[in-house]
Amino acid sequence: MDFEYVRYDTDGPIATITLNRPEYRNAQSHPLLQEVDDAFTLAERDDEVRVVVVRGSGGNFSAGHDLGTPQNAAARAARDTLPGIERYNDFKKYNLDLLLRWRNFPKPTIAMVEGYCIYAGWMLAGCLDLVFAAQNATFLAGVIEYMSVPWDIGVKRAKELVFESRFISATEAAEYGFVNRVLPLEDLERETYAYARRVAENNPVFVRVAKGMMNKAQDMQGYTNHLEDALGDYLMMSLLGGSPMAEGVRRLASVDLAVRHRRGDRYGLTPQAGD
Repeated sequence: MDFEYVRYDTDGPIATITLNRPEYRNAQSHPLLQEVDDAFTLAERDDEVRVVVVRGSGGNFSAGHDLGTPQNAAARAARDTLPGIERYNDFKKYNLDLLLRWRNFPKPTIAMVEGYCIYAGWMLAGCLDLVFAAQNATFLAGVIEYMSVPWDIGVKRAKELVFESRFISATEAAEYGFVNRVLPLEDLERETYAYARRVAENNPVFVRVAKGMMNKAQDMQGYTNHLEDALGDYLMMSLLGGSPMAEGVRRLASVDLAVRHRRGDRYGLTPQAGD
């Protein structure tokens, strides 16, 4: 299978799905998300694969939704011409259904996060089983379509962060329970894959059942039903003009300028590339 926006690699029992739009900090277009799902399908069909690692290229996990790059314009234009229910189904597919599928993927999944993890980046990391983060990782939770944030960090903390639209560090994200391990950037890849290989050595039936039991525990508390309902709230908010996307772009721009000033970097920022 040929990929344009992601890379799919296997190394023994470990499959790696890499978001590969570094020029846009791996902003998530619909074509990219479809390729991520295609890669998950390959990993599911391959009996040799026992663990999947998801990461980003170019030093960032994902800066969020693709809000207007040329590569996503055609997909958005096509969706806008669909009749109402088909347009809703298309939106739901890329903002809820695929993420629930990846959350319930029958093999363990690990998000390996460095750099920005914003809005849709949080959604992607949040639907995976574990999050290993570099010390330089920066997270932004928000009112997002896959609204796992209260489950990820607790309701009180979710309200605090979302009301303020505040970035948090990898260390804070670990303290709040979203990140499993925080590692020096130079150690992130080695330690993530070392852990993945230890998991791969376990009996795959045991691991699959264990994962299913824990997901069911969440579902008995209303996890999936909440996500379904929250998507409707998100769409209502968007119709009323309360979309948080512009605020996310503003926050990203302000943080990026601060980072550039501190590091002396000269790379450019394309706000439309992410939330």
